[in-house]
Amino acid sequence: MDSNILKKIKALPPLDDTIMKIQRICTDKNSSLNDLVKVVEGDPMLTANILKSSNSPLYGFSREIKNISHAISLFGMATIRGFALSSAIKQNIKINLSPYDLTNAKFLEISVAQSALTFNWFSKVDTQMLDILLPASFMMEVGKIIIANELIEQNKNEDFLIGLKKINTPSELSALENEAVGFSNEEITAKIFEQWNLEPELVDTIRYSNSPLNADEHIRPYATTLLIIKKCINIFGQFEDKDISSSLEMLASNNLNQEVFLNAIEKVKQ
Repeated sequence: MDSNILKKIKALPPLDDTIMKIQRICTDKNSSLNDLVKVVEGDPMLTANILKSSNSPLYGFSREIKNISHAISLFGMATIRGFALSSAIKQNIKINLSPYDLTNAKFLEISVAQSALTFNWFSKVDTQMLDILLPASFMMEVGKIIIANELIEQNKNEDFLIGLKKINTPSELSALENEAVGFSNEEITAKIFEQWNLEPELVDTIRYSNSPLNADEHIRPYATTLLIIKKCINIFGQFEDKDISSSLEMLASNNLNQEVFLNAIEKVKQ
């Protein structure tokens, strides 16, 4: 991996005390929702970010979520952990995604939509898998921030934009990233997760989300899910017919329920 990129990742500040406490609570089976409420409520900025994100219409709740206790009771720990990690990225990394022709607001919108689809889908399939899938779906595009910074520093952003206009799928984008800077968003995101000492399952779920069959058997269902999410929601668009059709084929080949998935899509689209 390019030494400049490694230096950028190693230079990232550690997760702050609040995020570390949230990490410990969410990975400790003996912790309670009340434990999480107390920690989050002690950080006003994080509280505001979580409430703003959780009230996105993508989640389809009929009433406004006005406090953290309500948010955690509706979402569970995994989603709140995802919100917290997303907040940490915004605080710790300078974000300029112009090489991807993205505003910060659009980037956040994509991340929230990806996590909302994951939540609406797997809350009806396997809630235990959400412990890994929700933080992963919130964060799986984070490597683009590092790549964008590198492209700008190397004056490659205009060439990258030209290449971007010639493609329209996440797999083609990964190839373009590799061509431009030597690695993909997924590789960088996995390295960031390692830098922050997140659990190996989360790291590998991201790392193999373009190639689930290369992952260990217990990681494949998670990586496959992320691949399907990326097919349906990415920087090129959301819920295109061809992408939904391709996703349904993947669901069928992995013996996953198509109806539940389509219902989740409709909920997010509403």
